[in-house]
Amino acid sequence: MTRPTGRMLGSAVIAAAAALVIGVGAPGASADAPTPTEQQLADYINQGGRPIAVADSGSSSGSAGSRSAVAVGPGPELSSAVAAFGYGLLHPNAAPPGTNDWNCRPSAAHPRPVVLMHGTWMNAYDSFAYLAPRLARAGFCVYALNYGQSNLLEGGGLGAILPGRNGVGYMEESARQLSAFVDQVLAATGAEQVDVVAHSQGGTVANQYLKFENGAPKVGKLISFGATHHGTSLLGLATLGRMINNLGLDILGFNELFVGHANIQQTVGSPFVLALNKNGDTVPGIAYTAVGSRYDEVTNPYPLTFLTAGPDATVDNITLQDGCEQDFSDHLTMMYSPRAVSITLRALDPAAHPELVCAFNPWLIGGGGSF
Repeated sequence: MTRPTGRMLGSAVIAAAAALVIGVGAPGASADAPTPTEQQLADYINQGGRPIAVADSGSSSGSAGSRSAVAVGPGPELSSAVAAFGYGLLHPNAAPPGTNDWNCRPSAAHPRPVVLMHGTWMNAYDSFAYLAPRLARAGFCVYALNYGQSNLLEGGGLGAILPGRNGVGYMEESARQLSAFVDQVLAATGAEQVDVVAHSQGGTVANQYLKFENGAPKVGKLISFGATHHGTSLLGLATLGRMINNLGLDILGFNELFVGHANIQQTVGSPFVLALNKNGDTVPGIAYTAVGSRYDEVTNPYPLTFLTAGPDATVDNITLQDGCEQDFSDHLTMMYSPRAVSITLRALDPAAHPELVCAFNPWLIGGGGSF
């Protein structure tokens, strides 16, 4: 069921954040101002999120090239987000442990395979090295894709220079890559539907797939963590850019080249976000679970991740720290939180996993419940 307080708070935050980006209340802005272009949103981020008055001008830079790859060769099971990130740099297409066993057949208890979707500047391994093996041990067939692979010349941004930094291409293309992967999973397993567990941009790409790529008939549940369903202020990117600038390297001058297509599209008020939610947050027939963290420094304000249920859809909006104040998970480390694992298992199979775990999880480094 949807929690009314979260819905009300989320709506208020969305309205306020959107007003900042599209310039409502800013000098020279009108009530019917057109949506901003990619370059204007890049400028917004690089200026530190100050309100801008938009004009119907400008164009995006870079090409739309983007690719995906099925993760192969399982890496080790890790409980630290930092350690997993390091391994993911050295093994950019490694599969999370327990995933992509194409001989796995869904059981009667778990008839839907689980598809994992990583976030921006991440890969399947460093997003799910902790969660994936726990899902596999619980009896699920689990599959992972590296999507949205794009280089600097293709508009993927400077972040894509590092190995395994995926999720940077246009999100419409990433949704088509997810569509092809789901079809591959269904064909291999003989299942009729999958469930999707997604982090950050992965949840938004999955929503694009459900709404515009005929994905709804092929999905039972969408479980998202820190997803940018309604966009984000992305002020963390501006902070990161200024820190690099302070070291003597002019990053902010690259504007969109630094940020990349996918990050621009995830900004509150972007044409992509407005189109994604034009007809409501959900599609009929899907059970949604949307999890947010109070310490999320990327999807912020964090209630932007919450959803409002439309016709024939259910939504469970969960704040990670409700009932577990010692969980300090931020945007990346929530995927290394024991509570997040228990939320996922409960959403996938509430009868077998009715209880939620509560454990300390440190901010920034993560630790699977400990340092």
